[in-house]
Order: sequence, then C-alpha cells, then structure tokens
Amino acid sequence: MYKFLAPVMGIVELPFSALQKVLGQRRIAWVFLTPNLILFAVFAFLPIVLNIAYSMTGSEHILLSERPSVGGENFSVLLSCQNYLDPNSCERDLFWRSVGNTIFFVVLQVGFMVGFSLITAIILNRDIRARGFFRAVFFFPVLLSPVVVALIWKWILQRFGVLNAAMEGLGLGSVDWLLEANLAFGWSVFLSVWAHMGFYTLILLAGLQAIPRDVYEAAQLDRASPWRIFRRITLPLLAPTMLVVLVLSLIKGVQTFDEVFAFTGGGPGSATTFIIQFIYQTGFAGTPRDFGLAAAASLLLAVVLVVLTALQFRANRSKVDG
Repeated sequence: MYKFLAPVMGIVELPFSALQKVLGQRRIAWVFLTPNLILFAVFAFLPIVLNIAYSMTGSEHILLSERPSVGGENFSVLLSCQNYLDPNSCERDLFWRSVGNTIFFVVLQVGFMVGFSLITAIILNRDIRARGFFRAVFFFPVLLSPVVVALIWKWILQRFGVLNAAMEGLGLGSVDWLLEANLAFGWSVFLSVWAHMGFYTLILLAGLQAIPRDVYEAAQLDRASPWRIFRRITLPLLAPTMLVVLVLSLIKGVQTFDEVFAFTGGGPGSATTFIIQFIYQTGFAGTPRDFGLAAAASLLLAVVLVVLTALQFRANRSKVDG
C-alpha cells in the first residue's frame, strides 16, 4: 500500500515544500490553519455578530437592511419588571417564567446528574461481575436521539401509556403524569438525567481510573475507613474531572430544549417551558416572529453562561491554589 501512496504523497509534497521555502517554517502553519479559521469565522463568529446586530433591530423582516434600529429596546422589554420574583409583573412574563423554570431545572438536573454519575462511576470502577456489560447499559441512552428518548418516555407516561396500564392492572388507578405541572416538571428532570447520565459517568470513570492505585493501597495500610478514603483521596484527586462534568452539565442543562419540547411541548401551560424554547417560539414559531427579541434573549443567556463558567473555574483555581 505504501508503494502506491509514496508517489502521490511526493507529488503533494512538492508545492508545500516550495511554499515553505517562500513563507518560512513559522508562517507555513497559517496555510494549514486558514481553512479551519474560515469555517470558524463563517459558522461561529459571523452568527454571533449577526445575533448582536439583530438584537438591536425590530420588525418582522428577515434582512437586516429592512429592519429599523431600536438600540437596546429589546433588552429593555425583556428586563422590564416591577418584581423579578413575580413574572406576572413583567412585561414579558413568559420570559421570566422560562428563566425561573430553567434555574430550577438546572439546579435539580445538575445536582442529580453529578450525584448519580459519581455513584455509578464508583460502582463501575470496582471489580464487579459483568462490568463491561453494565458500562454499556449505562452509556446506551446517550447514543439515542433526544427526540427518540422523549417519545419513548412519552409513550410510557401518557394517559393511556404503559405505566398507567400497569398501575391499573395492579388496581392502583391511573395518574395524569404529563398533565399536572409538578409531575411533568419532575419527569422532565428524570428524562434529562436518564438520557445523559452515561456520558458524565464515562468522564468520571476515566478520572477515577487515572488515580494511582498505590495511593489507595497506602491508605488501606493506614487502616483508613472507606468514607475517609473517599473524602480525602478520591474527591480531591477527582476535582478537576468533577469541574469538567459540572461545567458541561450546567451548559447542557441551560440549553435543554429538544427532548423536553418533544416530551411535553413546554406544558402543561408553561410548567416546562425553558429559556431555549422561549427563544425558539419568539423568533420562529410565534406570531408575529420577533427575531430581535429572540436574539436579545439568547445574548442574555450567553452572558449568564460565560459568567457562571468563569466563576466555576475561578472557584476551582482558588481551591487548588489554597
């Protein structure tokens, strides 16, 4: 195989060798970076710039040239509230309801996600029977499409679903799991944890396996209790990995949309409407479509995510330096 590729590679090498002689060894790197930089500029940096521009314009028109400038009016509309703890006093009450739902959802989802992922990773890190099988079982939901996951659990929990059929068969009666606000919200948290826990378990499992075994052996020789080993050895050495899991799960939690939207549609009422769904409905699904307001909401969300991530990294750095 190499004999056939060698002439081809030699031909490809000729122009790059000549280009390297002209540009020098340091500048030639930019030739290889340029395609990636162009893709980043077109699909990442340009949308950010357009989003900022749209957030400062109004009307239903799509083209920026047809949209009048409104300055910071969209931000003012979103942030206009007499009492931020009471969405009914806000000009855009659905925005603040979605913000409240998102905060509550993230607190519960990240807490349960990290806790169960850590427990699962510790168990799977032990020398148990069929360990490879159980690792695959916990990771399998991650491979499924979020919409598929949502439809499976919707089929189970709907009014005439599998769970109610089983409960009625046992004489327990049926429950409107997705028609009561608190139940629908709780199942949305469960759905998200179930669907993504395997990914974070895998990360924590890799972190656990990176901890040297001789550290545990030394602690066992000193007759340290399992809880003391976990608190003084496992958690401190796993802290960098835990930070990665916290940041990723936080961002994922705030960006939750597709699976919950397919699961409950944001209902009942606005009980499971989160910030990304508000942006989607405002900019694309609602009538009239308000691209400027949706862009402003997405920028506020981006700022919050950046601040939270920076605070997490700073807290972790302070803990390490201390």
